[in-house]
Amino acid sequence: MTRGSRGATVGNPSLLPALAVTGEKEALRFGERALNYGELRAVAAQLAGRLRGAGRVAVWAEPALETCAAVVGALVAGAPVVPINPKSGERELSHIVKDSEPAVVLAAPGARLPPALAALERVDVDVNHRGSDEPLPAEPDPEAPALVVYTSGTTGPPKGVVLPRRALSTNLDALAEAWRWTESDVLTQGLPLFHVHGLVLGVLGPLRRGGTLHHLGSFSIEGVAAELAGSATMLFGVPTMYHRLAEAAEGDPLVARALAGARLLVSGSAALSTADHERIERATGQRVVERYGMTETLMNCAVRADGDRRPGTVGPPVGGVQLRLVDDDGSVIEAGEGETVGEIQVRGPNLFLGYLNRPDATENAFREGWFCTGDVATRDPDGYIRLIGRQATDLIKSGGFKIGAGEIEAALLDHPGISEAAITGEPDPDLGERIVAWIVPAGDPPPSENEVADHVAALLAPHKRPREVRYLTGLPRNELGKVMKNRLG
Repeated sequence: MTRGSRGATVGNPSLLPALAVTGEKEALRFGERALNYGELRAVAAQLAGRLRGAGRVAVWAEPALETCAAVVGALVAGAPVVPINPKSGERELSHIVKDSEPAVVLAAPGARLPPALAALERVDVDVNHRGSDEPLPAEPDPEAPALVVYTSGTTGPPKGVVLPRRALSTNLDALAEAWRWTESDVLTQGLPLFHVHGLVLGVLGPLRRGGTLHHLGSFSIEGVAAELAGSATMLFGVPTMYHRLAEAAEGDPLVARALAGARLLVSGSAALSTADHERIERATGQRVVERYGMTETLMNCAVRADGDRRPGTVGPPVGGVQLRLVDDDGSVIEAGEGETVGEIQVRGPNLFLGYLNRPDATENAFREGWFCTGDVATRDPDGYIRLIGRQATDLIKSGGFKIGAGEIEAALLDHPGISEAAITGEPDPDLGERIVAWIVPAGDPPPSENEVADHVAALLAPHKRPREVRYLTGLPRNELGKVMKNRLG
């Protein structure tokens, strides 16, 4: 099933128009390694020739120059990209490979790939390729799939969200308008490259503008400070990062001055606490901009660069996005009912095409053409959206990741020492929410907290491991056998 707005206006019909200019301007930098636009075009053209007609392409998404070049080359070829989290556990990775059926995996030379990818043809990405001025293929249709990004729900394995080129182009252009983002900006970030925040906003965003990305490899206070004290003008991060930057800025004048010099500090993937907003402003004079989006919708709302940066708000809808709030009985909450909480529903050119191989889930996600986000919010009189949280209790936002409780519960039940398990999220000043495991041991002695955490990290990914384990003799259940999580804690 295809969703979103066909025929939506795209500012430039090419997804990455800057590749048409083979210039010397720096495009991407990871530490001491960099590619200018002419070099990136040559690498992308060589990969595109290799990938033409390949179908879906997996990319081993390490934080490296090769990952960005691989994604650009596949997009130029018109091959949908399946970004792979290198820290995925065996079960998660096997599901993604089986579900997406990529024909090829792209990786940096020397990267060690797990057994789940062994059956795929491997293509090493040579970022040193220069070659002749090879022509780029014709631009694919705007409705053609660009990315298949796997996202956790509240139950079951991750679903593949199919994002068309149209969604990427229009949404990045809307953000550019809201944030006054131009080719003169240098973005710095240390986000992973296997989800929307780090890859779409953080890599394709600057490349669509013809600007520059300086990726930190991994987040560090020293790295952020050095970049912002140098040529970087923008920083993208998650609340955990800004919490640590706030602490550092209060005690280190060099960090405070670096943050103060940024044109724009943007936080996303979870709500930034009011306390951290205020700490950063006191230390630096800067007010952080927040935005709100999902894998299925990209960015729905954003505080504008020239807007009121009010803590607790994610701004108004960005250009092209229609947003409404709906109450429990399906009635639309009219503008002016500022204290009324409703579910956020959106439509527009930013929407995904559907869940890969899941027409049932796609159909269930929409009501009368509106995508149902599952997030609830209120709306200020000036149109600013204030997020309240999830309708369900089983989606946890921790360290910038959205994590489904059901997936972790299933992994816990694979441990021979656990007979029952439930996962909840609790507020955490650093992570936003920390994952708490409630388990009923199968015997004595029970598995230790470290053993439980390591078990989950091995099956899924390290960021999905419980930060706390609490032991019970039985889980509270209703008459239908469902665990009543409101009685935990």
